[in-house]
Amino acid sequence: MFFFGWLLGGTLTAQELYVFSEPASNMPAYSNGVKQSLKWLPNRPGKGRDFRSTTEWMYGVNKNWMVHGAVTFSDMYSPNFRWESWRLYSKYRFYSSDDLYRHFRMAAYAEVSTSTNPLIYDELSMEGDQSGWQTGIIVTQLLHKLAISGTAGFTQTFLQPDTLHHISVPPIAREAFTYSLSAGYLILPRTYSSYDQTNLNLYCEFLGQEGISSRRGFLDMAPALQLIFKSQFKLNLGYRFQLAGDMKRMAQQSWLLSTEWLFLRKIKGQGKK
Repeated sequence: MFFFGWLLGGTLTAQELYVFSEPASNMPAYSNGVKQSLKWLPNRPGKGRDFRSTTEWMYGVNKNWMVHGAVTFSDMYSPNFRWESWRLYSKYRFYSSDDLYRHFRMAAYAEVSTSTNPLIYDELSMEGDQSGWQTGIIVTQLLHKLAISGTAGFTQTFLQPDTLHHISVPPIAREAFTYSLSAGYLILPRTYSSYDQTNLNLYCEFLGQEGISSRRGFLDMAPALQLIFKSQFKLNLGYRFQLAGDMKRMAQQSWLLSTEWLFLRKIKGQGKK
């Protein structure tokens, strides 16, 4: 029942569980989450389909602070499916104004990643593509069944000596501004009556990046569907594609399928009559 209350109006509402980005809200304090994602690039020239598998662990340190740890395996940069990267992510919510069926929240985040891949693209990504770090601010507004969130951040890659010979001329971008605008809408249920009800959420996200030195960038659109079963298990399916841009990228479109399971710490005294 605790998770049900969390979805209704606690730490995070269902329509804020974005598929391609993070909201300013956090997962419940002391809870654990496990997420398994599969990303694939359809019909990449010369290679066919490429896949990346990501296993992620999440923990709510307290109501304002949460951390993630993830490892990735893929064949995007090699002919064989192999271990690719690890990364750590932390988010701290520093402002919250809550009301019934609405709230406004702000958070700061930081992430660091180590990858085995060479620096060969302008697009900077901590999903497994490069080694580097990023930080930024997230702002989220909930208005009953609609949640809108925006992110602005800075990303920088680590330049590893053994990848210098891979760098193109002129040099590829190493620093970039990143931004996103996400919207989520709760389609079902129309009215809550039980935590066993299945949630259906519809998302539309816009994700962009602008290289600081290269002045090249892109803007993507990413619609997605999400099902939440028994207020604890999530199933996400999203498609991301480029709307505009001139960056050198591995691909301009991709699919994402992910599942997530949330484990809550039992509250002291829970279940006693």
